[in-house]
Amino acid sequence: MLLKRLLMAVAAFIAAPAVLPALPGGSNDSIQENAAPHPEISVDAFGDSAGHWRHITNPHAVIQPRPDCPVYPPASIREIAANILLFQRSNGGWPKNYDMRAVLTEEEKASVRATRDARDTTFDNETTHAHVAYLAKASTLLCEPGYRAAVERGIDFILSAQMPNGGWPQSWPAPEGFAAFITFNDRVMAGNLTVLRDAANGANGFAWLDTARREKCRDAVARGIACVLACQYRTADGKLTGWGQQHNPQTLRPDHARSFEPPCICSEDTAGIVRFLMKIEKPSPGIIHAVKSAAAWLDAVKIAGRRVETSTSTPAVFPWHKTDQDKRIVDDPSAPPLWARMYEMETNRPFFCGVDGVKVYTFAEVDRDRRTGYNWHGYWPAEVLGQDYPAWLKAHP
Repeated sequence: MLLKRLLMAVAAFIAAPAVLPALPGGSNDSIQENAAPHPEISVDAFGDSAGHWRHITNPHAVIQPRPDCPVYPPASIREIAANILLFQRSNGGWPKNYDMRAVLTEEEKASVRATRDARDTTFDNETTHAHVAYLAKASTLLCEPGYRAAVERGIDFILSAQMPNGGWPQSWPAPEGFAAFITFNDRVMAGNLTVLRDAANGANGFAWLDTARREKCRDAVARGIACVLACQYRTADGKLTGWGQQHNPQTLRPDHARSFEPPCICSEDTAGIVRFLMKIEKPSPGIIHAVKSAAAWLDAVKIAGRRVETSTSTPAVFPWHKTDQDKRIVDDPSAPPLWARMYEMETNRPFFCGVDGVKVYTFAEVDRDRRTGYNWHGYWPAEVLGQDYPAWLKAHP
């Protein structure tokens, strides 16, 4: 009944681009074009997966990154789109942790084609929704029918993965364990909702999309927003706070993922959801209350006078990464507000975990593997609280 009531309260929505992580690599490792006869399409959304492919050890990857593998510049739309089409699986989705800008050899392309029927499709690490969004824009600029067909298959894949409760799992069609939970981590919910909202409105490259799919997208977004509101964590004393990294699809409460990711309220994912909700035109009272409550929580849990210091250390090799650095928290009265990634749901106390799954309350207690291989601190809510929210609040006092 809660989801039904929230669904009825969901207002109209508009399209707006999101601010996403930057892609690693610079001008020194780019292939240059002679000319760019059309506007560039942002490649920022591919940065997360590209970084994982290049810097995280994964012996199961279909292709391994070559040392100093060059990338296409953003103006190389046809080449980037060709990579996106190459990696699209037969079910319409995409696998994660490959670089859509990588200049691949013919042998590497053949290896990817051979895995076309794999069921490793996912929304994790900005996957699938980012590919659909890029191809939609490319289809408008270049009028390639193949791009539109791929977009339609991608949209159908996203729609097919939505749960009855309105949420999306981390992977599809065969999620296991926490991959079957409602996933806010790595913009799964916000990313899918944003691209479907654009599709429903014919915005950002989707003007050509057929009416039937637009209506399906519109319904999916309404159900997704209702799920987002239902998942916002409410403390025992009735106060709304933020969102976890993943929520149990039955209870809608934050739940456990990897050993070092216990149930929590996550500042990064909460900031992303707040940014998405603030882009809804004519928000319902429920949405307004959710945004104000989450913004208040983010402001309350910020950490003043401290920063993360990175230093050179003895080289070490761990199962998923190698490093010659270490990190620690130091006092710095001039530092901007900092946020921990995870907070206890009832106490708002920051906490951390090692690979053993044991919670600790000081960063120094985290083993070096997770200290250097996971983002325990960040400034994710800074722009939301410093710019976006004050502007939104003027329209919704």
